[in-house]
Amino acid sequence: MASAAARRRQELAAEGQRHLEETIAAAFQILSSMNDELCNPALWSSSATAAAATAISQQPHPHHGPPPPLHSADSEAADALGGGSGGSGGSLDEARHRYKIAVAALRSSIAAVSPCTQEIASTESKGDQAEIERLEEHASSLRKEIESKNKHVKLLMDQLRDLISDISMWQSPCSV
Repeated sequence: MASAAARRRQELAAEGQRHLEETIAAAFQILSSMNDELCNPALWSSSATAAAATAISQQPHPHHGPPPPLHSADSEAADALGGGSGGSGGSLDEARHRYKIAVAALRSSIAAVSPCTQEIASTESKGDQAEIERLEEHASSLRKEIESKNKHVKLLMDQLRDLISDISMWQSPCSV
């Protein structure tokens, strides 16, 4: 069961990685499309350009530089995640759509990982607990065996001491 759970976790990780890469590619496509649209005045909608020109003319201090972007980063992210405003060109809308799909797939992968992780953790903790108990029993058995062997070694050492003492006595000259 643990290997099936580990396999499932690897599959989910690979799927999540793939969805993350798709999300990043779609976000990059959004940025590229935005850059193309912002750098090409022909693609700017006339109403947004007129609104930008009105806003610039109403400012008390003259503003030098390019007109403000059509979409702020926050509204772009909101458009990409939750719908969009009518406006821009086809490539940006296509990129937004790809991004929405990739984000939804990534979110579902993340949601699938959470229960799998909990399942794996409970399986591993049960397996770990059983393994710990088995190892503790084995350690207890080894302690008892060591204690028994220590007693046997002590007995053999005492016998060896007696034997050495006997041999010493036999080798000593007798005085009669």
